[in-house]
Amino acid sequence: QVQLVESGGGLVQAGGSLRLSCAASGLTFSNYDMGWFRQAPGKEREFVANIDWSGSSTNCVDSVKDRFTISRDNAKDTVYLQMNSLKPEDTAVYYCAASTIRATTADFYAYWGQGTQVTVSS
Repeated sequence: QVQLVESGGGLVQAGGSLRLSCAASGLTFSNYDMGWFRQAPGKEREFVANIDWSGSSTNCVDSVKDRFTISRDNAKDTVYLQMNSLKPEDTAVYYCAASTIRATTADFYAYWGQGTQVTVSS
């Protein structure tokens, strides 16, 4: 019954921007911290960013900290990832996930979306 549905991925040239969205249903959205992870071909899934239940606290992995911004709109049950100055190494499937505690590892996230592909060309 819980569903997380990502959207907004696609093809973009290096230096461009994308905004990913994750729409949640089947859960009380404001009870959960939300996170974004990504997985590139041949690599393990890695943490990108997370945001607390209220949206007042955020953090991003150092490699994207100055380029990506995570936000949420609890009235719309949606979390966003604004990605600017994209690089080819950002190419990956991006996943939205929900957790009841603050965490940066995938093991602690109870619910996951199916992912959306982001491809950055050089």
